[in-house]
Amino acid sequence: MRPTQAEDHLAAAPPPVPRPVPPPGPSGPTAADGMSAGARGAPAAVTDVAAADADVPAAVGRVLDDVLAERLARARLMDPRFVRELAGPVGHFTRAGGKRTRSQLVWWSMRACGGADGTSADAALRIGAALELLQTCALVHDDVMDGSTLRRGRPAFHTGVRERYAGAASPARVARFGEAAAILAGDLALAWADDLVAETALAPWTATVVRRLWSDMRTEMVAGQYLDLQGQITAERSLPRALRSACLKSALYSVERPLALGAAVAGADAVTTAALCSAGRCAGLAFQLRDDLDDVFGDPRRTGKAVGGDIREGKPTYLVAVALARAEAASDRVALAVLEGALGDGELTPEGLDDVREVLVRTGARATVETRIGRLTAQGLRHVDGAPLDPDAGGRLRRLLTAAAGTAAPAEESCGPEVREVRR
Repeated sequence: MRPTQAEDHLAAAPPPVPRPVPPPGPSGPTAADGMSAGARGAPAAVTDVAAADADVPAAVGRVLDDVLAERLARARLMDPRFVRELAGPVGHFTRAGGKRTRSQLVWWSMRACGGADGTSADAALRIGAALELLQTCALVHDDVMDGSTLRRGRPAFHTGVRERYAGAASPARVARFGEAAAILAGDLALAWADDLVAETALAPWTATVVRRLWSDMRTEMVAGQYLDLQGQITAERSLPRALRSACLKSALYSVERPLALGAAVAGADAVTTAALCSAGRCAGLAFQLRDDLDDVFGDPRRTGKAVGGDIREGKPTYLVAVALARAEAASDRVALAVLEGALGDGELTPEGLDDVREVLVRTGARATVETRIGRLTAQGLRHVDGAPLDPDAGGRLRRLLTAAAGTAAPAEESCGPEVREVRR
């Protein structure tokens, strides 16, 4: 299968669309007696929509501050050391998170679909905060699985624990303890994320859709991560397999599902939700392909992690799959030898990584992936432009999707006047 065909198959595959949420009405999402049973004790909506529009990451941060303060206060009643060494660092890691792109996608999807009341806004921010906690779980566990020592320019969670307990036992036992503690930290973040979603005030039908999306998203994350790990151990690096793994572990979780969650909170119809899911599928794949490039060619000062991790782990990325396919087609034995020797070599030197970069450029793999990113981004933006969205919020959403892909909006793409204004 050619790269273009494989990519189009996944990008164009119709995403699962949640059951349409009935429009607000006497018994709709704003009705007090329509809240789900699990959310009756949740605080009343107090979100200032205009203030959140002005700074979504800050609004999500305030929710996280409140939620984590309450969780940590309860945890202190259990054991102070647990809070000091595990629960507290989990909260700090989450609050000091990155760009909060996923939570911004939830918010602007909700706003683009017409959500404007305090109840919808409050729910969107809480779900966004839950996604930040889920991201903490994913990153902490991912660093253990990949053996990464850095995250966001600082020691990874398990590395920090190992350094704190250096000398307490043999290096091997301390390293194992650090990994075990990180697994528990990720589990705690996941539990808090699930609690936050379960306690969010939603009308029963909205709650059903949101919780189904949340459940599917968590399972997709695990499936994608397993395919990634299984590909490393078996050295299976076909183009379709690489794209499938990227779709499950990143495209759905990072973009498509957050957009669907925001649409569900706003009560969007099936047509609008499907358009946003299709846009998210394309932009999410572009996001992962950009991450693959950054792992090899990125600047650690910008990415916050060491380069070459995917190569040293032997990850079956799309970038590597393209390079292998092109080298095989050209009978380029030198390129094949470099790639096969470097993939999975945990001791790969900087000079060896330079050789890999040269092969990725010479075979045209880097340029091919850049082209795919641009085409996927353009395709995703066309889905956004074709959806009946609020113009202002839709423009913000469009800009977010473009930024997630790490590329400029395609100049040749047709768009309305409000989108052209955003590009300036």
